Amino acid sequence: MTEPIADTPPATATRKRGPSLGDVAAHAGVSTQTVSRVANGLTNVEETTRQRVLTSMQALGYRPNRAARALRSGQFRNIGVMMFTLSSYGNMRTLDAIAVSAAKAGYSITVVPVERPTQQDVSAAFSRLLEQAVDGIIVVLEAHIADRSDVELPSGLSVVVVDSTERRDYPQVDTDQAEGARQATEHLLGLGHSTVWHISGPAESYSAARREESWRRTLEQAGAPVPEVFRGDWSTAAGYRHGQEIASRPEITAVFAANDQMALGVLRALHEAGRRVPEDVSVVGFDDMAESDSFWPPLTTVHQEFEAIGRRALELLIAEIEARPEPVRSSVMSTRLVVRASTAPPAE
Repeated sequence: MTEPIADTPPATATRKRGPSLGDVAAHAGVSTQTVSRVANGLTNVEETTRQRVLTSMQALGYRPNRAARALRSGQFRNIGVMMFTLSSYGNMRTLDAIAVSAAKAGYSITVVPVERPTQQDVSAAFSRLLEQAVDGIIVVLEAHIADRSDVELPSGLSVVVVDSTERRDYPQVDTDQAEGARQATEHLLGLGHSTVWHISGPAESYSAARREESWRRTLEQAGAPVPEVFRGDWSTAAGYRHGQEIASRPEITAVFAANDQMALGVLRALHEAGRRVPEDVSVVGFDDMAESDSFWPPLTTVHQEFEAIGRRALELLIAEIEARPEPVRSSVMSTRLVVRASTAPPAE
């Protein structure tokens, strides 16, 4: 009778040891201290030496021990990002800039989406991020949730807030929403339109509220009538739905949509109804999506610096994490109006 095959490996089998700092140092021809500096993302290494060390790490399959590194430095080199939605154009561009900037600075990111703008969901998201051992958190919540007194941002942890709050106890980065809406509204009034109709974003959105308030104030200061607001939700479908009503009302000659996606829906509805843009109705958007110049006609819109917002948010957070002097605690990014073919003087 044959002997059963053993389930355990032979006693002589040993687990292969991974490459060490010394192995990388020998391969790159540098000291172990230099390899340690590169592994910990420190900047006091010449770029040519850094690249040689990184090449050796890759060649040998070396992976820094994250837990050991955190114990030595007191940092995990990990940044949490909390976002209300990952589907909007602005949020994705901002997140991309945060991720690229974080990688350059030697940090990784952990993203936690928040499904609903409630205290419970926000608190749960903070808890999930803290479980991921993050050094700090960037909060990108366009809803007013962060303004509420019952929502507590984590104490003892570096936090930067993007585009979502009136609070002044944390560094903030935002676009000058009011200035952008003023530029859009004044542009249409300057073309000779008697007033400007507005498709706003959702009521709970901080950005939408800022743009709507500025649109209203600009009309009032110009002595122009303030029409009723069309309430949207940032989607192309909402723009199309309101665009159908706009197309049926010949008194509407100028429309400012709170983002480019809703403006695209308006353009479709007007085209289907046979109302010409810009001869019959002028349309302005907000965001300056990469595709805005390919709409028909190319869309006049307010340009936002999403990449600059992401980079600046990360700079502020890392300055807090690393206790570097940072004289500016908040930043407001300027906007500019990009005039294209979707706006013109009203028909006589």
